[in-house]
Amino acid sequence: MRKFLMLGILALALSACHPFRTDTYTFDEYILSRPDSLSSLRLSISLEYPVKGLGEEALAEMTRGILTAAFDLEEDPTTVEETAEHYISGIKDAYVNENPAEVPTPWEDAVNGFFSGRYGPYRSYILDYYTYTGGAHGLTTWTPLVFNTETGEVVSESDFFAPDYAESVSDLLRKHILDRAEEDQIELFDLGSVAVNGAFEPGRDGVTWYFQPYEIAPYAYGVISVTVPWNELKPYLR
Repeated sequence: MRKFLMLGILALALSACHPFRTDTYTFDEYILSRPDSLSSLRLSISLEYPVKGLGEEALAEMTRGILTAAFDLEEDPTTVEETAEHYISGIKDAYVNENPAEVPTPWEDAVNGFFSGRYGPYRSYILDYYTYTGGAHGLTTWTPLVFNTETGEVVSESDFFAPDYAESVSDLLRKHILDRAEEDQIELFDLGSVAVNGAFEPGRDGVTWYFQPYEIAPYAYGVISVTVPWNELKPYLR
């Protein structure tokens, strides 16, 4: 018993010596297509990524997951800087090619990624996007990622929940939306579209799902978050 106690103390001591640490890649640039043009591009990135506090393989895997999701990659990323610079170059090229001088349109593209919390062996991360390429308004979306801190791998909803969870948990989501919404708001929600969607985040009070603008309600509602408490989810967890 004493041996296990000492091992536990040693593990805590090592953890304290190597706390979880992050760095942030930032970029912010305002570009005019021509000095006399009204068209412009505002491009900004703020992307947090891990640098210490996990095993080397876990750090690399977590960073790979962040970059892949942040920049919608089909191939494995290289370094943070090189991957971001490639994304920036692509946005600039698209802006020049799709924004003719005779129809000046300001563009904005912002990527903001940050660690949002920890629950048990999981760390959650939010990717906050804002894009505007013309029209009545821009679009903000939130994409959550859940990482296993031992492996650094992204955890999917099906990894987290037991089989055949989807229908029952979707019913719980609809219940919490109905409980929270004002009576005159109910008809504005498309309850038939409310379902587990993979955009989830475990936390102290339960699991939160995120729904993007237009996904279940009009644009004016923005990103909608719905939390289902742990005690209600218990039958459906792995």
